[in-house]
Amino acid sequence: MTTNAHSSRSLRNHPGAAAVALAAATVLLAGCSSSDDTSDPLAGDKAAGDTVVVGSNNFAESILIADIYGEALKAKGIKVSYKPNIGSRETTYGLLKNGSITVLPEYNGSLLAYLDAKAEQTSLATVNAAAKAKLDSKLTLLESSPAEDKDSVTVNAATAKKYKLTATSTLADLKDIAPDLVLGGSPEFQTRQQGILGLESVYGLKFKSFKALDAGGPLTQAALKKNTVQAADIFTTDPTITKEKFVVLQDPENLFGFANVTPLVYKSGLSQEGIDALNAVSAKLDTKALLDLDSQVQLESKDPLDVAKAWLKSAGLG
Repeated sequence: MTTNAHSSRSLRNHPGAAAVALAAATVLLAGCSSSDDTSDPLAGDKAAGDTVVVGSNNFAESILIADIYGEALKAKGIKVSYKPNIGSRETTYGLLKNGSITVLPEYNGSLLAYLDAKAEQTSLATVNAAAKAKLDSKLTLLESSPAEDKDSVTVNAATAKKYKLTATSTLADLKDIAPDLVLGGSPEFQTRQQGILGLESVYGLKFKSFKALDAGGPLTQAALKKNTVQAADIFTTDPTITKEKFVVLQDPENLFGFANVTPLVYKSGLSQEGIDALNAVSAKLDTKALLDLDSQVQLESKDPLDVAKAWLKSAGLG
């Protein structure tokens, strides 16, 4: 994925850059990260005995939260290295199982849907219990934060105006409209229950076509803005929703379930002190704070590592 220190740092600072780089589909954002990690995130090498490896999926918020986790651990004197921008859950889950990653930011309900597409999501406690029961025995979830960021089907302003869709409109309102719309999202969205499969089975939606882009990142945002796609999988804490006047459709059947930010860890790789440090982060991180942090990274182009450090200091954790 990366071949030198410069490309590693640039990729890390660019939302969704790993997927973009692999597809050779866009230009990297300017700037470089403060991290000195230059390892290949897909190498699959096990961490050194005293090093906690913090990984992230290939979208901006995951990178940011990974930085928060890593810097919170460093504040306790724990040695940390980063494997950023790895890819989707389909990749990172395997790297966790084999110990290549020690800590990964996860979203509890989304993880459960990946582990068991038929699992019901009725409460935070039941979601976490069910996810833990389905996890590989070497893994566990720590405490969930109040911060929640769900997948959504979001339409652009022109589509909302054309079909009279508002913030109170639901996915069910798309049933007669969907055949006229191109839906965009990550390639994995096509095969997930919390994706096209569920949209069809739960809401009866059949879109005109699907355009594979990235995981709610710059490709998806740009395609929706330019009307290349009329609807897309956009994360609900994405600041471009407000900026571009996108409309998020309500999900009354709770297809997208719960999505509380939760550390997923390789049990033997994290000490009790590390567990306590990450649980302290979860206790302080709420949705309002997460949206503000996302805005700093995605709209103001701040280095996510700098943003993470500043928030930890303000929360008394840095």
